[in-house]
Amino acid sequence: MSDEKRKPTPEEKAAAAAEARAKAEALRKLREQEAQASQEASQVEPSQEPQEEVSAPDAKPVSEMTPEEKAAAKKAAAAEAITKAKAAKEQAEASPTSAKPVSEMTPEEKAAAKKAAAAEAIAKAKAAKEQAEASPTSAKPVSEMTPEEKAAAKKAAAAEALAKAKAAKEAKEAAEDGADTADSDADAKAKAAAAAKAKAAAAAAAKAKAAREAGGDESSDDDAKAKAAAAAKAKAAAAAAAKAKAAQATGDESPAEEAPKAPSKSQPYLDKYVSRISEAFGQEVIEASYINELGKEVPTLTIQNERWHQVAQFLKDDEQLSFEYLSDLHGVDYEDRLEVYYHFYSYKNRQSLAVKVKTSREESKVASVMDLWHGANWNERETFDLLGIHFPGHKDLRRILLPDDWVGYPLRKDYVQYDEEV
Repeated sequence: MSDEKRKPTPEEKAAAAAEARAKAEALRKLREQEAQASQEASQVEPSQEPQEEVSAPDAKPVSEMTPEEKAAAKKAAAAEAITKAKAAKEQAEASPTSAKPVSEMTPEEKAAAKKAAAAEAIAKAKAAKEQAEASPTSAKPVSEMTPEEKAAAKKAAAAEALAKAKAAKEAKEAAEDGADTADSDADAKAKAAAAAKAKAAAAAAAKAKAAREAGGDESSDDDAKAKAAAAAKAKAAAAAAAKAKAAQATGDESPAEEAPKAPSKSQPYLDKYVSRISEAFGQEVIEASYINELGKEVPTLTIQNERWHQVAQFLKDDEQLSFEYLSDLHGVDYEDRLEVYYHFYSYKNRQSLAVKVKTSREESKVASVMDLWHGANWNERETFDLLGIHFPGHKDLRRILLPDDWVGYPLRKDYVQYDEEV
């Protein structure tokens, strides 16, 4: 940080105030000396001739002087006063001051400057005091003075007191102004530094915003990807934490040390179904096979749409399968496709099976199994009524819940109601 922008320390403020006070004191002493010199010069005026009698104790009394001697004494006193005032002014101007600003000083330089200012002020005060004591005073006692001399002495004392009071007031004001100026300069520097810092921050923010706007869609895509990645990471962390918490609740110290999960009790049945269907129609007819852990561990198959009716016939007629009962049939909308879900049961083998058949949304159709399981009649009509899936081979495919003139299929996710009043 540069010295112009750095906020002054308390020591720097104190040093600046001390320096200002020392200068003010020196100025006050100089003004006192000038006032005293002026007063001494005025005492040699013709109207104050009685005072001149005491101005030069070694010389001849004024009353005994000739006019020429009086004029010479007056001229000498004026020249002496002017010389003293000039010497005092030169001494004040020649006083050593800090050539370096306080803000740039080292701690040792600040202490030295403070000490020098104090010594200078003491020396000036002592010199002023000695000069005042050495200034010519009335050698004649007041009791011996004439009325004119007493009046002049009284007037001179009053003028001197007034000059001292004025000089003291000016010195006090100068010292206060110096301290205020130092504080004001420090505050101004601090405010300027804060303003510069705020301006730099605003410029940086504007530059960053302009860079983002100039980046266009690429930066937007990058931001979106970054946000998506962060969300996925947070989701994974939350899932891991939940899994660890569940493991601790069950008494397991570490999920990594869990024993391998035992195969499902329905796995042998699933293997049996896959084997029988693959032998009869080939492996490609089965698009997927798994144990539905969320559905009572029922073996589940996904069968090709084009081969579905043949596989359904095989499921019912094969002696090792014998799924003579269709317990349920319903449709599902997955937005990108439609599916028909079948649930079968074999009373002979006491086994269950679930089958899924996919179809597109634009030309949704799945072969009817009404000719194999008569219970599929109303289920297929309901699926057609609410999802719009057609079942070729059905003998009476028409709406079962809604009127024939109803527009649309209410269970589709893109359904928009045609009659707003209904």
